[in-house]
This record gives sequence, C-alpha cells and structure tokens, in this order.
Amino acid sequence: MSEALSDGRADARISPAEVTLLASVFLIAACGLIYELAAGALASYLLGDSVLQFSTVIGAYLFAMGIGSWLSRFVERQLVAQFLGIELLVGLVGGLLPAGLFVAHNLLPSGADTAFRTLLYALVLLVGALVGLEIPLVMRILKRQFSQRYALKDLVSQVLTFDYLGALAVALAFPLLLVPHLGLIRTGLVFGLMNAGVAVWALWLFRGELRRVRLLALACAGVIGLLLLALAGSERLTAWAEDRFYGDRILHASSSDYQRIVVTGGRAGIRLFLNGNLQFHERDEYRYHEALVHPAMAAHGAPRRVLVLGGGDGLAVREILKYPSVEQVTLVELDAQMTRLFSAESRLVALNAGALRSPKVTVVNADAFTWLETQRDVAAVWDVVIIDFPDPSNFALGKLYSTSFYAIVDQHLAAGGFLAVQTTSPLVARRSFWTVAATLEAVGLTTMPYHALVPSFGEWGFIVAGRRPWRAPTALPAGLRFLTPEVMATLRHFPPDMARTEEAPNRLSDQRLVRLFEQEWGAPH
Repeated sequence: MSEALSDGRADARISPAEVTLLASVFLIAACGLIYELAAGALASYLLGDSVLQFSTVIGAYLFAMGIGSWLSRFVERQLVAQFLGIELLVGLVGGLLPAGLFVAHNLLPSGADTAFRTLLYALVLLVGALVGLEIPLVMRILKRQFSQRYALKDLVSQVLTFDYLGALAVALAFPLLLVPHLGLIRTGLVFGLMNAGVAVWALWLFRGELRRVRLLALACAGVIGLLLLALAGSERLTAWAEDRFYGDRILHASSSDYQRIVVTGGRAGIRLFLNGNLQFHERDEYRYHEALVHPAMAAHGAPRRVLVLGGGDGLAVREILKYPSVEQVTLVELDAQMTRLFSAESRLVALNAGALRSPKVTVVNADAFTWLETQRDVAAVWDVVIIDFPDPSNFALGKLYSTSFYAIVDQHLAAGGFLAVQTTSPLVARRSFWTVAATLEAVGLTTMPYHALVPSFGEWGFIVAGRRPWRAPTALPAGLRFLTPEVMATLRHFPPDMARTEEAPNRLSDQRLVRLFEQEWGAPH
C-alpha cells in the first residue's frame, strides 16, 4: 500500500472500510465494462457488423463516462448516500440492459432499426454517465475517510490500479467464461446484482452517518429482488425472445467465443443462424451447396486433395465426398463449437450425411488467413479450394476477400486446380459481387462468375477461379437435386441488372468491399 502521512511513518495496516472501498472500485470497473461489452455484443448480434457496433458503442460509452465524471463535481452533499443510489441505479439499468434490448428488438415492428438504435444508445449513454459518476465519488469518499493516511497522488494511484484490474479481469472473463456459460442476459443480471451488492455493503459500512437508512435498505432490497426475479425468468425470456425473432422452434442455441449459434426447426426444415443471420435453410440449401462445389470439382476432373475454408456445417464437404477420386479433405473452420455441433447432433449429422465424421476429413479449428500463412513452408497443395465464408459485412471478414488472402490461397492451389468462392448476391449487391471478381483477377487468376437462385437468399453469386480456363464439365455425380450440365450452362448468363461493372480490387490496406457491401445491402430494395 502507499506510504502513510501521519507522523511521517509508514503504516501498513489496512482498515476494513479501506479494503471494502478499494474492492468496490474493482467491482465497479468490472460491472461497468460488462455493460459496455454486453451492449456491443448484442448490437452486433442484432444489427450486424461487429466492428462498427463495438466501435460506436464503446465510443458512446466512454463519452458518457466523461460526462458523468464532469457531473460529479456538482455532487457536494451526502456523498455516501449519493454513491449508494448511483450503484443501485447502475445495477438496475445495466443489469437489465441486455434483457431489455433483446425484448425491445422483438417487440418493435420489423425494419424499426432506427428506433432500436435510439434506445440502444440512450441506454448506453445513461449507464456510461452513471458509471462515470462512480469513480470520482469513491475517490472523494476515500479522501474524506483517509485524509490523514493518503496523499492525493497515492489515492489516485490506488483507485485507478483497482479500476484497471477490474477491467482486465472482466475483459478476459467475458468471452472465455461469461458469455459461453451464462449468455448475455444472465451475465448482465449477475453483474447488476454485484453493483447492488456494493450498495448494500456501503449501506452497512456507513450506516452510522446515513440518513433514512430504512428507506435505503428498502431500495436495496427492491433492486435485488427485481434482479433476482429477472434472473429466475431469464431462461424463459431468452427462449421467448429467440422464438419470436426466429419464428420457429429453437433446437439449439449457444454462444461460442465468436458468435451466437441458433438452429431452428419448423415444418419447412432446419435453419442455421449465426449472430441472427440466416446461413442455410434445409428446404433449399442443396441449391447453394451444389452450385458452390460442383462447378469447380467436376471441371477439375479427378481431384484428390480438397481444402474447404469456412463451411463448418459440413454441407459443402458432403458434396465434395460425392467424388470417388477424393482422398483427403481439410476443413478449416474458426469456430470449434460449430464443427462439434454438426458432427454430434443427430439431425444435423443426417443433414450433412455424416460428412464431418468421414475418415477422409480433417477438421482444423483456426483462422483461415493465419492458418494458411503458417502453411507457406509446408508445401501443402490442394487440387480444389472451396471458400465458404460469411459475406464481407465487416473488416474482419473483408480481409478474407482481399488480394492478400487470395494470393496466399493461389500459392497452395495446384497448377491445374480451381478455387470456388461464394460472393453474395449479384442482384442486391452487384458492385460487391464484381469487386470480388476483380480482386481474384488482380492476383493473376482467370475467373468464371455465375449465379443461382436460392429461394431463401434470392439470386446468389459464385466465382470459380484458376490458372487455367474453366471448361464446362460434361458429367456430374449422380443424385444431385439441382445442378445438371444443362443447368450449369444457364448459370453463366447475367441479365442487364446483374451485368458486370468495372470495379477496383479489394485490398487489405483499403477494404472498399466492406463499404460497398454495407451501402448496397443497406439500400432499399
């Protein structure tokens, strides 16, 4: 601890009140950051583009904390009572914030994103301002209580040390422990109870100098009771909200380190959602995956080694394994929870025909960009590469559609090999689609763009690329439900509203594709 000022001698003894207040700083910092992270995560789940949502939420939250810190100068009387009230308010509003936003998003009419964003940022600003009030008040209470023990510089050092330690602890726990095991709603409620617990401890510690102790005790009991009631019903609330959001019975819902995974089941079949975005629908996923896989695989002739980047559901692998020549498939999927789910749950295993259980398949859970860079010295070469990433809706995904990434893929493509990329809708996002084509061509690849109607998504685009020209195959594996050589010939025709536009390639240093994608999908259609 710091040097004592009284008598000019060091006093290492720490009073219970001192320990309590410094521990409160730790908890206050932890709780405050939790509400900030929860708001950002929920916004990214419901609104998309995690980079944008986290950046704007964190910016608004820090701005509000600055306002709160400035407002603290006007709090002059009954500091402990004011601090206690702020703790209860932070615990109540912050604790209920994830649940409230989830409910509001489901009750607001479809397309009311502006109203939801207004509510989101209003709550973020309110909680941020309240959290900004907390630390200055704690410092003033500590200074008043221990004015003979600490110099101002020592006091500031102690408080900020515990504040930053609390932030570090929760920043590590949030993605690794809290969200995977508790979920966003229960995480918010648990930390709301912690804020209320700080208020109760302050009430007990300073009961001798507080007015209206009974009224404050009733307020503490009321807030804790409300949060406990919400915690008891959190499972039902989550189920209700997700049922309304997805419109079907939830078969599986979990939060991994990377995303919210929801599998629904209805009359029309199974659907997969990642962060609220539809990834496939059982009724027509075969159209998508046949179009993605077979033009490259069949054109190669007899592929033996195949690399799949993304596609943790195993549906693309299912199509690849229809070729007898295939000896080895390497699937690189970032989220281990996805590959575990689709290799273990019986209905999902049936959907991908047990593809992830095949002895020919090796699953690697890693970031595709990083993993491919580690293969530079391994001399790993594949006959066909299937790239099945989500759309480039943020910069983390946009890097996987860049010249830098495609250049690395090209290094691992056999001389006569082909790669196939899913490339969003050429109808809705026409310029985005042709930007991907320009990006592949910028690294020296010859492209063959095509599109297919997938009812769940509309017109969807794909591109096959390689060092040799693509030639239409005359035969395809038996049992396909959509693709035939005759159908494949029609997929290469682009009507005027999807015809090629001249675009610059997407480079890692300037991810224009992400901005284009956001503009086109955000525009009215």
